[in-house]
Amino acid sequence: MPLAHAEPAVIIRKVPSGARDEYGNDLYTTTEIPTMAAVGPKPPSEDMQDRDQVTAGVFVWLPAGTVVYATDQMRLRGNLYEVDGDPMAWQSPFTGLVAPVQVLLRRVTG
Repeated sequence: MPLAHAEPAVIIRKVPSGARDEYGNDLYTTTEIPTMAAVGPKPPSEDMQDRDQVTAGVFVWLPAGTVVYATDQMRLRGNLYEVDGDPMAWQSPFTGLVAPVQVLLRRVTG
């Protein structure tokens, strides 16, 4: 099901490069996966422990079947967000309709 009022977004995924460092650890690179996202607000929160830190978040809905991992990032509206938690995908037990994938994104500044 297409998202009628979606906007461009990019999923950024860390993948092994096939190389290793001097200690034998995998080295990683990123791959960018273009997609479309419907965007909804999440109220911001402030850290009041002697820091000027604001956590902004948004909910996005991606086309059904989009694969998103909790370790991914997303570039949306010129900002880089972290995926916050596990993306949610479900299918209606009544109609079989597959819903868009819901993802919570967060961006910490300060």
